[in-house]
Amino acid sequence: MSTWVTVVIFYNIFVLFYFLGINGFYLLLVLISYRDLRFVRSAERAADRFQTFRSEFYKPLSIIIPAYNEKSTIADTVYSALSLRYPEFEVIIVNDGSFDGTMEVLRERFNLEVSARNYGLEIPCRHIRGTYSSTDYPNLVVVDKVNGGKSDALNAGINVSQFPLICNIDSDSLIDADSLLKVVDLFARDWRTVAAGGTIRAANGCRIEDGKVTEINLSPKFWVRFQIVEYLRAFLFGRAGWSSLGGLMILSGAFSIFRRRVMVEVGGYRVDTVGEDMEMVLRVQRVMKKINREYRVVFLPDPVCWTQVPESYRGLQTQRRRWQRGLAESLFGNFEIFLNPQYGSTGMISYPFFLFYELLGPVIEITGYLVFIFSILTGILNPPFVILFFAVAILLGILLSTSALLMEEIYYRRYPRLQDVLILFFYAIMENFFYRQLHAWWRFRGLLDFFFKKRAWGTLDRRSFTEATTEKHPAS
Repeated sequence: MSTWVTVVIFYNIFVLFYFLGINGFYLLLVLISYRDLRFVRSAERAADRFQTFRSEFYKPLSIIIPAYNEKSTIADTVYSALSLRYPEFEVIIVNDGSFDGTMEVLRERFNLEVSARNYGLEIPCRHIRGTYSSTDYPNLVVVDKVNGGKSDALNAGINVSQFPLICNIDSDSLIDADSLLKVVDLFARDWRTVAAGGTIRAANGCRIEDGKVTEINLSPKFWVRFQIVEYLRAFLFGRAGWSSLGGLMILSGAFSIFRRRVMVEVGGYRVDTVGEDMEMVLRVQRVMKKINREYRVVFLPDPVCWTQVPESYRGLQTQRRRWQRGLAESLFGNFEIFLNPQYGSTGMISYPFFLFYELLGPVIEITGYLVFIFSILTGILNPPFVILFFAVAILLGILLSTSALLMEEIYYRRYPRLQDVLILFFYAIMENFFYRQLHAWWRFRGLLDFFFKKRAWGTLDRRSFTEATTEKHPAS
C-alpha cells in the first residue's frame, strides 16, 4: 500500500472520529437539556415572578438598542420595548450615525425634544452629539452619536443609562412581553448572576402588530426555515446544555442582560471585534476570576426574542462568515481560559470544545468531505466504512436536529399547526444533505477572513415588520 493511500485512509478515520466526537457530545447536551427543561418548566409554572419585584431585591433596568440605518424596523422595535411588562425600566435608543433617516423616524414617531440628562463617560465611546427624551413616553431616551460601530454604540448607551441592570436588544428584534420578568428573576434570586439571556427565534413570516408577535407562522422562504431548525438546535440543547454544565460562553447580542457595574469594571464592549457578545461574556468571566468574585452566567430557554433572520443566500453567508470571524476573535482574545482549571467547566470543557470543534471544525469538515469523496471515486474505501461514515456524519446530525424539534413540541409548542411542525421536521432532515455542508463552507471562509484580517461588518437587508406581515398575510 502506497504512502498516500495510507494517509488518505488514516485521514478518513480521523474525520470519522471527529464526527463521532462532536455529535456524541451534542447528544450528551441533548440529554442534559431534556432533563433540565423538565425542572425549568415545572418551576416556571409555579413561580410568581411579580412577588420577586415586590421584594427588596428588585432592580430597575435600562434597555439599550443600538441602531444603524434601521429606518424600516426601529419604530416597531421601540414600541415592543416600551410595551414590556416590567415595573421600572428605561429604553435607550443609540442612533449610531445612521444616514437612512432613522433619526428622523424617531423624532417624528416619538416626539423627541432635547434632554437635560446628565451622564459621565465611564467607558470610552465616540462623540455623543445629543440626547433626547420623548414627550409621549417618559422612559424613552434617544442618543445621537458619531458612527463607531455596534460595540461603541452599546458603550455609549451604558454611559447614558441610569439603572443597575443593562438589557441589550438588537434594533431588528422584538421581545415577548414577559421575557424581562423571566430573565431578571435570575438576578433577583441569586446575587452571583452577572449575565443572563434567552432564546432567539425567527420573526420572518409571523404576524406582528404594534411591536408584538400576535401569530406565529412559518416563512415560505427555505433559507429562513433552515435557520428556524438551526436556532432551535443551538438554543434548546446547545446553550441550555452548556448553561447546565456551568460552561456557558456566549449570550446572544440580540437579547442579553448584564449587571451595569460589571460591564463598567471590564471596560465595556471591545470595539475591535465583530463578536462582541461572546467576547463580553468571556471577558466578564476572566475579570471576575481575577478579582476572586463568585459569578454565574445563565441561559433560560423560555424568554424569547424574535428577530429578522437573513432571507437570501448572500445575507446569510455574510452573517455566518462574520459570526465565525467573531468566534475566532473572542477565543484568541481570551486564550488564557483555555485548559485553565481555575475557570472550571468553561476552561476545561467549553473552551476546548469551541476551539477544536466550532472554530477549527469547518476546516476538518470541508477537507473531510473532499477526501471522502475522493476515496470513494478511487475505490480506496470499502462499502462498510462508507456506510459507517455516512451514519456518523449524516444520521447523527438528523437525530440531533429532530431531537431539538421534539423538545420544542414537548415543552413549548410555539408552532401550533401540525403542518408547520411536519415541514420543520422535513427541513431538519434535509439540512444534513445540503445546508450543513454549505454552512461549513461559509464558516471556513469566515476563518480566512479572520486570518487575513478582514474588518468589514457586512450589510443585511432589512424590511419593516409591518411590511413583511402584509406581504405574507394579506388582509382578507
